[in-house]
Amino acid sequence: MVEGVIRLCTPDHLERYGEIYAKAFSGEPWNDPWNEEDAVIHVKELLESGQSYGLEYVIDGRVAGFILGTSMLFHYGRTFEINDLAVDPDYQNRGIARILMERCLDDLKKQGIVGVHLITAGEGVLPAYYESFGFKRENRVILMGKEME
Repeated sequence: MVEGVIRLCTPDHLERYGEIYAKAFSGEPWNDPWNEEDAVIHVKELLESGQSYGLEYVIDGRVAGFILGTSMLFHYGRTFEINDLAVDPDYQNRGIARILMERCLDDLKKQGIVGVHLITAGEGVLPAYYESFGFKRENRVILMGKEME
């Protein structure tokens, strides 16, 4: 386990979050062609949401990774969607993502969140990774999409 500090996400580190996001999601398993400018906008929009919550993991004064999402109230209670969990590739495979996820889930439980959701790749290592935290494939709902022409 790596030694670091967990803090709340802050707009002061927006550029670093964008850098991490672009680097992490441009590589395996996603291979999405993110550039830093768009990644900064993506993270900024989440951070500016009135219901955002996120944590950063800092090593020697440098943000190594972050988890960020938003909550929404439904008739059965407030749920949280994990939008992003990203670790700089230079810091990957040190347990940082697991530490962030465990702390975030613990914090959300204390906040009274009744359910946590996320969207991930349906194949590869990620489903098993998230299952290790108790996430399950949904049987009652499906993700649907429409490309706008």
